Amino acid sequence: MSKKILANDGIDSVGKSLLEKAGFIVVTEKVPQENIAKEINDQGYIALTVRSASKVRKDIIDACPGLKVIGRGGVGMDNIDVDYAREKGINVINTPAASSNSVAELVFAHLFNAVRFLYDSNRQMPVSGEEKFEELKKKYSKGVELRGKTMGIVGFGRIGQGVAKMALGLGMKVLTFDPFVTEAHLDIEIAGAEKPVRVAVKTFTMEKVIQNSDFITFHVPGGKLIGKKEIEAMKSGVILINTARGGVINEQDLVEGLNSGKISHACLDVFDNEPKPSSAILKNSKISLTPHIGAATNEAQERIGVELAEKIIAALK
Repeated sequence: MSKKILANDGIDSVGKSLLEKAGFIVVTEKVPQENIAKEINDQGYIALTVRSASKVRKDIIDACPGLKVIGRGGVGMDNIDVDYAREKGINVINTPAASSNSVAELVFAHLFNAVRFLYDSNRQMPVSGEEKFEELKKKYSKGVELRGKTMGIVGFGRIGQGVAKMALGLGMKVLTFDPFVTEAHLDIEIAGAEKPVRVAVKTFTMEKVIQNSDFITFHVPGGKLIGKKEIEAMKSGVILINTARGGVINEQDLVEGLNSGKISHACLDVFDNEPKPSSAILKNSKISLTPHIGAATNEAQERIGVELAEKIIAALK
């Protein structure tokens, strides 16, 4: 049996070394989407790993009978026809644990940016900070603290729970919703403490979270959750954070909410039309923006590579 693996969207060097030590040949040269099936067949690859850039749909699955494993470096697998691949006997794996902390930290990077206007201040200071220092000081002088505020978390899996730990550590209240989780016990690690502090967090209804949260962050695999109706039910001045999937928040309704003042800020790492987000979103002065980098830390990439390698090795034993 061939032992060749195509890591089409790359893999961390530590994960690559683990696979090579197990006897696999790992190729990381990027193959264009339209050529993936031909490359797999021509080169005899038995495993294909992707991130979010490459898609593995029915056409590739049907065209590659020798493919044994499809690996997704990350959590969401909406770019893979998972059920169909499994029906064809292909082992489909992902790395749900590896990037949770990195995404959770990005949520708070955005949130601190928003409540202290840093994203806008960093745009304006280089342009007019010298001439309009006092004017800008007044403009950005109405920040708010996170302590004592309520963080709404929609989706209470690993990432949502990571966000909850950080929120609780900051002295925030937490309201959570997840149709598959009723209660979670979170171990909050404190540097210097002998053991973690365990906190029980119960989930509530989506309506309660939406209506009672000062900030709402989304950690779901996809879907259309937030539109005009849901926004109307929120607190005035709410901040929305989406590091999950584009489309979870209707972008047109989001802009309308920002323009009316119902939503004070939005924080987006994901967009409807990636990799070409709408200019209305990119140019809105109330939105903190990043280009889908939730899992893009050195630590997370190494953990993803290791978890992916270990699961591939186990699947191809």
